[in-house]
Parts: sequence; C-alpha cells; structure tokens
Amino acid sequence: MIIGLLACLVSALFCYVESFRSGLSAKRWGLAGLVFGPLVLPLFNVKRRMALRRVRSFSCAYLRA
Repeated sequence: MIIGLLACLVSALFCYVESFRSGLSAKRWGLAGLVFGPLVLPLFNVKRRMALRRVRSFSCAYLRA
C-alpha cells in the first residue's frame, strides 16, 4: 500500500515538472499523476508529442541529439 502511494506521489511530481517544462497545464497533469499513478505516463507522453507536433508543423524535421 505504501509503495503504491509513493509511486503515485513520484508520478505526480514527474508529470507536474515535465508538463511545466513542455508548456502543458501543470496542475491538471500533476493531479492526473496523483490519481492514476504511473498509468498516466504513456498518455502524458502522447499528449506532449502532439503538442510538440502542433507547435512545429508535421512537415518539419525534428532531430534529437
């Protein structure tokens, strides 16, 4: 039980910080991370990628180093 609560807290903190860095609504993703725990991470990654694609057009190349 304690491990589950700790996982939810860590997930909420991670989602809050990363959504703040990405320009998404930080409170909403932090709350989602707190409620659903690590299950929200794949959805968060998809949403972050969609926001990045929206800002940069789909025809633009994006290279990571």
